[in-house]
Amino acid sequence: MLLWAGVSLLFPLIALLMNIPIRQMVLLWIALSGGGFHWFWHDTHNVSSIPDALHVSSSVIEDMPLQAAGFIASEVEIDGDRAQFVMRVTSIHHVGSHSNKVENHISEQVIVHIKLAAKQEQQLAAAWQRGDAILLHGSLKAPAKAGNFGSFDYSEYLHTQEIHWLFKGAGATSLQRQEAPLWNRYTLFRWNDQLREQLGQKMEDAFTSLHHAGYMKGLVLGVTDELDPATYNEFTQLGLTHILAISGMHVAVYAATLLYLLKLLRVSRETSLTIVMVLIPAYVLLTGASPSVVRAGIMAMIGLFAARRGLLKDGLNILSISALLMLLWNPYYMLSVSFQLSFLVTGGLLIYMPLMKPFFTKWPLLIGGEVAITITAQLVSFPMTVFYFNQFSLLSFAANFVLVPLITYIVLPLGTVAMGMAFLWGAGARILAWPAEKLNDLTFWLVKWLNADDAYVSIWPSSSILWVMAYYAALYSVLYWLKTWLTSRRQTDDISIVVSSNPTTSPVHTGLAASAEWAAVLQTAHEPEGAGKFAHQQWNGYRYMALALSGIVWLGILCIGYQSPDERGTGVVQYLDVGQGDSILITTPGGKHILVDGGGTMDFATGKNAWRKRTDPYDVGADTIVPLLKQRGVHRLDAVILTHGDHDHAGGLQAVLDQIPVSTLFFNGTLTDKAPFRKLLNTALDKRIKLYGAHHSMEWEPDPETKIRFLYPIKLKENESAQLPVIKEQNHYSVAMILEMEGASFLFTGDMDDAAESLLLSELTHSSSGVKAQETTGAARKTIDVMKVAHHGSKYSTSEEWLSYWQPRVAVISVGAGNTYGHPNKAVLERLAEVESAIYRTDTMGEVQIRAQQGKLSVRYQRKREQRDTK
Repeated sequence: MLLWAGVSLLFPLIALLMNIPIRQMVLLWIALSGGGFHWFWHDTHNVSSIPDALHVSSSVIEDMPLQAAGFIASEVEIDGDRAQFVMRVTSIHHVGSHSNKVENHISEQVIVHIKLAAKQEQQLAAAWQRGDAILLHGSLKAPAKAGNFGSFDYSEYLHTQEIHWLFKGAGATSLQRQEAPLWNRYTLFRWNDQLREQLGQKMEDAFTSLHHAGYMKGLVLGVTDELDPATYNEFTQLGLTHILAISGMHVAVYAATLLYLLKLLRVSRETSLTIVMVLIPAYVLLTGASPSVVRAGIMAMIGLFAARRGLLKDGLNILSISALLMLLWNPYYMLSVSFQLSFLVTGGLLIYMPLMKPFFTKWPLLIGGEVAITITAQLVSFPMTVFYFNQFSLLSFAANFVLVPLITYIVLPLGTVAMGMAFLWGAGARILAWPAEKLNDLTFWLVKWLNADDAYVSIWPSSSILWVMAYYAALYSVLYWLKTWLTSRRQTDDISIVVSSNPTTSPVHTGLAASAEWAAVLQTAHEPEGAGKFAHQQWNGYRYMALALSGIVWLGILCIGYQSPDERGTGVVQYLDVGQGDSILITTPGGKHILVDGGGTMDFATGKNAWRKRTDPYDVGADTIVPLLKQRGVHRLDAVILTHGDHDHAGGLQAVLDQIPVSTLFFNGTLTDKAPFRKLLNTALDKRIKLYGAHHSMEWEPDPETKIRFLYPIKLKENESAQLPVIKEQNHYSVAMILEMEGASFLFTGDMDDAAESLLLSELTHSSSGVKAQETTGAARKTIDVMKVAHHGSKYSTSEEWLSYWQPRVAVISVGAGNTYGHPNKAVLERLAEVESAIYRTDTMGEVQIRAQQGKLSVRYQRKREQRDTK
């Protein structure tokens, strides 16, 4: 309401300054006000009705045994041991309650997760289809909120889908199919799902490998479930994901192909336009109806209708009408990345292409047009790409220029025809698919080759919407003045040609003189040489100044966007929420970045349970840590400190080393017998990362204001062999260290057990080495400001002697919510309370950030977003 009031007050001022007619400003104000109140009304009514149906509050609804009836409202996705779909609940009640009254007046969607108990249940789940009437037993759970500052919030995302609960079921037997009416609101979508499945099967028949078939399904049908995750990541790094998503390009090719075929069949123009206009919604539905393809479909239908009736043909008007219709239907489209990128790129092409075309007028038509479109699309999509994905490859221009035409005009038609041919002649379909497969292999090789060197990938921190708007304004100014300069230069060349010829006898002059514009040009050309030259130079001076200033501003905006947030004079320690694991990002007062551990997700899908393994399992490094590092502008990690080789500390670091430049890696000097850990060290060697085995009495100063003193492990006796020892149980050899920064001290302990704690305390307090210990560890002042509690609060660590020695004022426990280990242990929490240590936990509070400045600590955490100061 405050924003609306402020904009309303600014409208009259804008009208006066820009001399805009009052009528237009009033219409614009009505449109903006109507849109705002439409959003407000929609969002106000976007609440769950399930608590009222169960007559309980939302706070106690979780884990209640429930029975829900309704319909499957989406395709059923089966991946490993999980079946997932959207269910529209029509009735729900509490199993075992005294009242068995069933509420029959709700209509709310929930996401259903059913954990399959056996491999045979995958076949049972495969028979479930959209539109089935079902009875489901299980419990509700609220979607998880963001655990880290600025990270993806699943709860908010589902809110925009008008979904408020997850329904958890155990085993395929938790779902019972009921007799359903012959026709319901999902029948049409059910037929569409069946058609997509049949077309996908024919694609598999045409292509020899599932890798190629999965890629072509995504390209032609918009089915991305079977696309190889590694291939998708490589396309993403090069900014080519728009190729893998059904978009306006596909709709344009589809419509143009239909119009051409109808023309060959000698169908009249009006009839052809009508047929294509009717068939476009079918294509939109068939390909999944994402916001980008819906936008393209609406624009295509409006454009075809306008062409048929000879009416509105302005692209911006058609784009605006499409946006208006989509937002009236669902205002949450405004928050969709697909919606934003689709409309921005399309609008950018309409606005910026006229400024870009003059630079390529002398090029061959097809090549010049392709280059102009590619450069314009890249320049327009750049700010939103770095805003959401925080990276940009400098090779993206070349990759788009080469691959987009190849895939659009050759691979896509070949794949579509091969799929259709598979219905009639299998051998013929495979013949058509063969060149498409060879071109796909070439595409995959080229994408991998372009991604081989990380030097071309730049990392951009998340910026504000104001930065994005400033970028677009500066870009328009640069292109406008460049176009003006080019046009003026060409006009000057034309004038020179005309003046040098005989104006009374030249036929060129006779033709040009008929134009009033050229008459004025010729008059200027015949003016006294000094006056014309002075005016031309004066105008050129203003133009060059405007161009230079525009270019400087545009480059300045790019520099500002690339810079990491500057917190000079402040040290920040960020205990990330990575579930049951550790990962801590340290930013020193001098701007250095250090990552301690990388979390990790345990994989139990091995042996007899291999069927449970998912196609694209959650990886804490790739899905949480790397996006956070990029979002926070970490262009390079000055060091990674791996406390020990257990997977919940080392597992996520593989993705970090793959995607973020790293200078140095510290570890405990031992190896494990696990293949992922050895792969991690081999990656470090391949990338020429400096490796150091951390040990007691070792020191490192990242910058003059920061010092790290390693306390543990105690350096082993020099062994005769040069090989590192292989130690299966790594906890005892965890790296422990003290970080001194801005007058505050932080103790990091990895997963040290109580035996390691006793050994270190003995080393620190031993009378024969007391002076040395004080000098090398700073043990003269035992009190530590902040302690990372060892082993997630396990009862086998953080002994009374340990706490008595360090006396931590603040204790941080990195632990996963609902973990099966019972962490943190109650006894550990009691011991921390006895030493009056303030406790912060990532399972309940999410990410914990501690800022140190001149000896003072400021603590904040993600959930509840409360601020506390510790003096």
